[in-house]
Amino acid sequence: MNIVILGAGRIGSSIADLLCELEHSVTVIDTDPDRVKHINEAFDVRAIVGSASQSSVLFQAGISSADICMAVTGHDEINIVGASLAKSMGARRSIARVFSPVFRDLSTFDYQSHFGIDRMLSLEHLTAMELAREIREPGSVVVEQFSRGELEVQELVVGQVGKLTQKPVKELGLSANVRFGTIQRDNRMWIASADDQLQIGDKVTVFSRPEDVASIKSIFKTVAGTNKRVVIGGGGETGLQLAMTLEREGFKVMILEQDENRSELLANQLKSTSVIRATVSDIENLKEQRVGNADVFVACVGDDDDNMMLGVKASDLGAKKVMCVIGKPDYASVIKRLGIDVAISSRDVMARQIVSYLNDGIVISKTKMPGGLINVLEVDVCPGSRASEVTLAEMGLPERCLVVAIIQHDYVRVPGAKDRINPNDTVVMLVEDDVVDAALAFFRPSN
Repeated sequence: MNIVILGAGRIGSSIADLLCELEHSVTVIDTDPDRVKHINEAFDVRAIVGSASQSSVLFQAGISSADICMAVTGHDEINIVGASLAKSMGARRSIARVFSPVFRDLSTFDYQSHFGIDRMLSLEHLTAMELAREIREPGSVVVEQFSRGELEVQELVVGQVGKLTQKPVKELGLSANVRFGTIQRDNRMWIASADDQLQIGDKVTVFSRPEDVASIKSIFKTVAGTNKRVVIGGGGETGLQLAMTLEREGFKVMILEQDENRSELLANQLKSTSVIRATVSDIENLKEQRVGNADVFVACVGDDDDNMMLGVKASDLGAKKVMCVIGKPDYASVIKRLGIDVAISSRDVMARQIVSYLNDGIVISKTKMPGGLINVLEVDVCPGSRASEVTLAEMGLPERCLVVAIIQHDYVRVPGAKDRINPNDTVVMLVEDDVVDAALAFFRPSN
């Protein structure tokens, strides 16, 4: 694939390295001549000195023939302008990295749609979601988010005899905005069908809109909240996003943040999380806040070395599980020797996300469910395709394929059998490996 990367900093260089290993054709743009020189010497790529927000520079980089443009400079506004220009100039897909949460907040303004960008990614948000997945026990809640938070996937466990085990899925009376995706029983996972009947111990992935989370939990008789106490060292954007996710799920969360202004901002944005202004590097402060009694301690103060040292202190104090965020994947090999249980590499998180977008044609993103046999695909619906001409029930999709959501402009819904899909919509579907090509054929033009 032909890929243009805007920005040759830490993230841009890491992505360029990854894509070179995958044998893609890569062009990098950066304003810093030294960075460009380093990229040219270190990787098998073409690097250009220039501004990512200037059309002449993008033209020089061959943006009109690019399969993907990834704008990952250190400036949100430049990334947005660059990704928007790239899309307008002919790039098939454009992705912009943003730091400020306002750019992903649909309640203020839909920057993504307005600027014609395919995806806005926050490295801090992705890292927080990865941390949350490590903290949860099976059956807690959200394991992934699609469509900017408008569609959630939950992983829930059938824990007792009841309605779920006495009737097939089609007779459970689920909300119209809820769809069972997969069922895992023992070591086998399959795509759920209307005739499936659940058993105690089954693990079920459920797709829904966020407002339907409570109704799903009531069916599964999931206890609202856990008694797990999570202490987060560092109230930066990653810490904030993690706290927001965990407090929605009922965890007892505390953030330790040194900066006074940042502490006030955290306190205003969080609902049930305790925000303590404290110097996290001070062992006495950690003792005072009972870090040793934490079920989980997360070190995310920003710097790799500081995170590792903070994790070591929390481990020495007795925290049951210690996690830390690192930028350098090489550090992962020494983490466990220091008494730290889990290290989350922000670069690895971004790399996995980027790889999911390396697809041809109508596939926007492709990720694997646990087990590796079932794919989650986001797919563009082409005008003239069978999918755009009949109802979902009339399409005749393969049995091992399930459409779990339809994205129409800015609205996401879980479809019913009588719903129609419009041209240029996006669908999210589960598909087993050996029927992917057959399923995609329904979304391409018929002639």
